[in-house]
Amino acid sequence: MGNGPRSPVKFLQAETTAEALDALGCGARAIAGGSDLIVRARQSNSPLPDHLVAIDRVSTLRQIQIDGGSARIGAAVTYAQLVDHTVIAARLTAIRDASLLVGSPATRHVGTIGGNAMNASPAMDTGAPLAVLGGRAVLESTAGRRTMSLTDLWIGPGQTSARSDELLTGILVDLPSSDSGTAYHRLEYRRSMEIAVAGAAAALRVDRDGLISSLRVALSAAAPTILEIQHLDAAIGATLARASAVAREQSMDQCTPISDIRASAEYRRHCIGVMAARAVATAYARATGQTISQWASTP
Repeated sequence: MGNGPRSPVKFLQAETTAEALDALGCGARAIAGGSDLIVRARQSNSPLPDHLVAIDRVSTLRQIQIDGGSARIGAAVTYAQLVDHTVIAARLTAIRDASLLVGSPATRHVGTIGGNAMNASPAMDTGAPLAVLGGRAVLESTAGRRTMSLTDLWIGPGQTSARSDELLTGILVDLPSSDSGTAYHRLEYRRSMEIAVAGAAAALRVDRDGLISSLRVALSAAAPTILEIQHLDAAIGATLARASAVAREQSMDQCTPISDIRASAEYRRHCIGVMAARAVATAYARATGQTISQWASTP
C-alpha cells in the first residue's frame, strides 16, 4: 500500500518583494516561470514543496536596470527579455548568446535568469557568461541583504550557498569597456530543447596592437559547478591564435567532465577545448568591431 495522496500545496501569489520574503521566512519556496521545478515534479524526480510563493508578478524583479557602468538584472527577468534588450545585446552579448539557446520560444518567455541561477545546474547556459562577466547575486531575506559572487553561490549540482529564507532578487554585472568582447558557444545535437553537452564563455579585452590584454573563460557541463578557468596568464599580450590555444589547453586540463547517455567524458573534454577556442575567437571579433551573431535570426 502507498502512503496515500499528499496534502495540497499551499500557494501564495506575492505582489511585492516584502510579501515574498515573509513567505520564505515561513518555509515557502519561490517559483517564477517554473520551467525547472514543475518539469522535475511531473517526472516524479522531485515532488513539489508543500508551500510555494510565486514571484512572477513582483514588478521590481522583472526589470533590467542600467545605471552608469553596471546592469542590475531582476531575478524574474525572462530569457526573452534578455534577448530583446538593446544593452544586453550590445554590451553583455554572451548573456544574449546563452539566452537564445535556452529551451524553446515558449520556455524563453516564462523561464527566468534567477530560476536558472538558483537551480544551479552545472550545464546551465547562462552560468558561464555570468561567471566571466563577474556576475554577483543579490540575496535578500527579512533579516537583510547580502551580495556574493555567483561562482561562490554555486557549490554543487543543484546546490547553492543561499539560506532557505533568502530570495535571489537580482544579478549585478559590470558593463564591459568598448575594447571588450564576450561570447558563449555550446555543443548541441539539435537547435532547440537541448541541454549543453559542453559549453564555454569568454570575455576579453584587446589593446591597440590587437593583442589580448585580459581574458576570462568559464565552462558549462564540464565540472560539478560552472567552472571558471585559471592560469590564463600566457594569453595576456598574445595574439588571438595563441590566446585561443591557451584557453583550449587550460580548459581541457582543468575540466572534470562525466560520461552519460549524451557523451563520454573523453568526447566532452575534447569538445570543451573546441568550445573554449571558439568563444575566444568570437569574443575577439566582437572586441575588434566585427558584428558576429551565432544565429542568423532570433527563433
